[in-house]
Amino acid sequence: MPEAKSVDGIVLLDKPAGLSSNAALQQVKRVFQARKAGHGGSLDPLASGMLPICLGEATKLAGPMLAGRKCYEFYLHLGVQTTTGDLEGEIVSEQPAPQLTEANVRSALATFLGRGEQVPPMHSALRHAGARLYELARRGIEVQRAPRTIDIETFELLALDDSGLALRVTCSKGTYIRTLGQDLAVALSTHGYIDDLRRLWVEPFDAEPMVTFEELQAVAADPVGLRRWLLPLDRGIEAWPRVDLDAHDARRVLDGQALEMPAGDIAESAVRLYGPAGQFLGIAHRDQQGRLAPRRLIASERSRIESRSF
Repeated sequence: MPEAKSVDGIVLLDKPAGLSSNAALQQVKRVFQARKAGHGGSLDPLASGMLPICLGEATKLAGPMLAGRKCYEFYLHLGVQTTTGDLEGEIVSEQPAPQLTEANVRSALATFLGRGEQVPPMHSALRHAGARLYELARRGIEVQRAPRTIDIETFELLALDDSGLALRVTCSKGTYIRTLGQDLAVALSTHGYIDDLRRLWVEPFDAEPMVTFEELQAVAADPVGLRRWLLPLDRGIEAWPRVDLDAHDARRVLDGQALEMPAGDIAESAVRLYGPAGQFLGIAHRDQQGRLAPRRLIASERSRIESRSF
């Protein structure tokens, strides 16, 4: 088995349907022979589309990347209710699909726009008393779930046919598309389940191309070809304010020390830090004293900073 390597960066995988996010993660990890990997926002096995894979030190930034918006396209099959809200569940209710017009549908879609609340489905990875909700659901147990605040930025009708609707939605993190589809079906006086779910992008990667397993496998033996698909560590937080440090402050930060910053220099609470040669050092947050306290640091930069003389 090849020896694991120190690989740092983000791969925007076009995950195929039928594969879990963890299985996809392991495949990418093997292709890059990376020591460590994690993903930024899981996708259901039935879903395809963008799955950010964080390799090496990029795993420290997977959390902040989960905070962005996401965009999905999906087909809502009307007239049928399943136990899971998707095509993998058992049918529990069936009725003729309603006769709808585009005006009817667009009127219903408009009621979902903006901030609202959504009750997470039982078939989700949330925990209750230490157990995943989907584990309880498989045992026939249903528990109360607190509603969560979500935001629907856009909700578009792409096509309408006799069986259902093709839709595109841009939404906040934590939005369950299966639940959104079921709620829309209820608003249209029927039932529905999700079919053919695809995530088009995850913020801030809305303009970035994705790579398939086949494309990665084709260049697996070519380090240059592989690195074409490896985004920099800080690509997911480029919208954050940037703070450039001299060698002295860079060493202090990498030792875990907070930095005094002049009042008013930075209004935001979270920033990205860079060393004297422009190298990314990690992220910091303002503490109660207004100092910049390092939170997630790039360990490999410590020796590089210490080995330089300025």
